[in-house]
Amino acid sequence: MRRPLILLLAVLGLVAGAVPATATPTHDRVRPLAQAHAHNDYEHARPLFDALDEGFTSVEADIYLVGGELLVAHDPEDLDPARTLTALYLEPLRERVIANHGGVFRGYRDFQLLIDIKTEGESTYAALDALLREPRYAFLWTSYRYGHVRTRAVTAVVSGNRPRATMAAQPTRVAFYDGRIANQSDLGPGSDARLTPLVSDNWTNLFSWRGVGAMPAAEQAKLRDIVRTAHRAGQRVRFWATPDAPGAERDAIWRELVAADVDHINTDDLKGLADFLGK
Repeated sequence: MRRPLILLLAVLGLVAGAVPATATPTHDRVRPLAQAHAHNDYEHARPLFDALDEGFTSVEADIYLVGGELLVAHDPEDLDPARTLTALYLEPLRERVIANHGGVFRGYRDFQLLIDIKTEGESTYAALDALLREPRYAFLWTSYRYGHVRTRAVTAVVSGNRPRATMAAQPTRVAFYDGRIANQSDLGPGSDARLTPLVSDNWTNLFSWRGVGAMPAAEQAKLRDIVRTAHRAGQRVRFWATPDAPGAERDAIWRELVAADVDHINTDDLKGLADFLGK
């Protein structure tokens, strides 16, 4: 009776002998933090792993297309041929999901890889799309296929120079589009969560409050309306450029984001946010 299951697991690379020697399952003591997003994750000493050790369920990688390779860096002067998207993220995620029997965290299958395109959108997305679809990695990704979304261990979302028309026209996709809150065609019922499951924006473009004193009532109402509108459409919400230096202002902002049910709280301070969220 177990033979069909064993065959299925073999196809996905989940049976004994398929786990690479470097694969390590998540520690049971790490609690996944649904709202924790690692901004510029690749700038930490151990890209991906430092965030995972703190329970982060969303990480961000900036990519450049250079000589056919997708390299990870914040600025062009930081490019290093050894720091590829494959080496820093795809291989570790593959090993982790195999070791944890289908999830980045054992028993938890809601992980986001936010990929910010820094070079020209069409060519970079074409290279990214081909890479994600490679048989070695295809089993990892939440996918869109002819109108239907199938959830898997990791949802890849494309930000930055993302080619919306190209992505929207694809009958099948293994990546999704990061919309903009300020764009009415991206946020809410006018959009489609099967293309745009995430909407993000610069906090300073939408709000004047920086965490000093109480949040103005009008801005608090605006924040909660944004979140309600997105959630009614099946979308998640993220803000970047929120105050991130330790202190009362950052804590005040984070409290309002949590109270408003913002889905991804953006930070470079992994331990700071993990502690705040009650790790």
